[in-house]
Amino acid sequence: MFKAFANIFRIPELRNRVLFTLGVLAIYRIGFWIPVVGVDQSALVEAAKTASQNASGFGRLLQFASIFSGGSLGQSTIFGLGIMPYITASIIFQLLGAVYPPLADLKKEGMSGQQKLMEWTRYLTVGLCFVQGWIWLNYLRGSNLVQPLFLQNVPNTVIFYVVGIATLTAGSLFLMWLGEQVDKYGIGNGISIILTAGILSRMPNAIGWVVANFDPRQGAEPGKIGIAGLAVLIASFVAITAGAVLMTVATRRIPIQQAKHTRGRKVYGGQKHYLPLRINHSGVMPIIFASSLMIFPSALAGAWDNAVAQDSWWKGVTGFLARETMIGTFPYIVGEIALIYFFAYFWTTVQMSPDDMAKQLKDHGSFIPGLRPGPRTSEYLSTVLNRITYVGAGFLALIAVIPTLVTQAMGIPFDVAQFLGGTGLLIVVSVGLDLIQRLEANLVMRNYAGFLGQGADPRGARMRSVS
Repeated sequence: MFKAFANIFRIPELRNRVLFTLGVLAIYRIGFWIPVVGVDQSALVEAAKTASQNASGFGRLLQFASIFSGGSLGQSTIFGLGIMPYITASIIFQLLGAVYPPLADLKKEGMSGQQKLMEWTRYLTVGLCFVQGWIWLNYLRGSNLVQPLFLQNVPNTVIFYVVGIATLTAGSLFLMWLGEQVDKYGIGNGISIILTAGILSRMPNAIGWVVANFDPRQGAEPGKIGIAGLAVLIASFVAITAGAVLMTVATRRIPIQQAKHTRGRKVYGGQKHYLPLRINHSGVMPIIFASSLMIFPSALAGAWDNAVAQDSWWKGVTGFLARETMIGTFPYIVGEIALIYFFAYFWTTVQMSPDDMAKQLKDHGSFIPGLRPGPRTSEYLSTVLNRITYVGAGFLALIAVIPTLVTQAMGIPFDVAQFLGGTGLLIVVSVGLDLIQRLEANLVMRNYAGFLGQGADPRGARMRSVS
């Protein structure tokens, strides 16, 4: 592996791409610490810490936004919104493209259609930045987290909103532009790499918490981690990460037979190959949708409970709902698992059509042995997709609830437990695998030994790269 890393810097083009990507990440981390004007940062940090410790809806929202945006609303920096508006706009157009025929036809137009969709996605991103920025600033103002200077009169308040929304929007669009530059001049998918950098940036804090609360004595104090607890954490991290890697790359291979064609005295075709169907085709999308929707029951029930008078008979009902919809409760876990299964099937249905797959196989002169091309092949593919989606959704549900169970059972903060599962772990694993595959392809193409030790030429170390 160390030799493969050394080979990366021996190829000028690949070295420049890696260094460019690292430079973009450095710019992202610098902007991560530039605050928005007018926000009381110290009061906001304390409010975010209290909300996270109490597992309230606001704390869950901050953790959710930090994971999926690559930014940090808990610090209210210029990159506070991160790239969440762009990701949201992209998902909206992906879903619309599956149900709205004009958008589906636009996708089929090639490069011109893709450029048009990209332009519309950017316009929608700007609109979402304005909406999300206004909501966030309005929350800060209502929670007394704004400096008094900007609340003395109406003009100062207007200036706070204008400057704040413009800053958050510019920061989000700048991150979007940085991601596109990584796609062109760097290595890997720019948006995904920025997300991964935001997630990994919290790992030192998690490791610091484990070190600070480690107690090697036999009877560790409450809230401390003993030797057995530390061993369980390390073993769980290794096992869950290995399982996430396995399920991310796992595929169900369906044998495909190509029909033979006779032209003159020669016979063409007849090769046997496979149609790979990913077990976890939907990726992290089901967890994203399920986690975002499960925020609202807890927040709404808590707000309703606070609004009801103490002597009202509704207090018992609202109190029960507020308690049973909190993070880690049995109804919350059941609801999250049900939503993950629903969105896993929904996303797979939107992205993959058995009828289109069967039609493409028929048009290319291929067929599944033992099945007639057409409706019978489509029915078989639909059955296989339903079965593997069930397995993939079960894996996603298990990964999603592990951090919550670890937090409840071992008393570990969610910021630490999220590295034992959840969406953040899946994003890091998928992006890491994609990055390794891209580096591997570049190394093998130039006759250098890759990370897997395959494709190496004995003379590779002495060969110069060919651009």
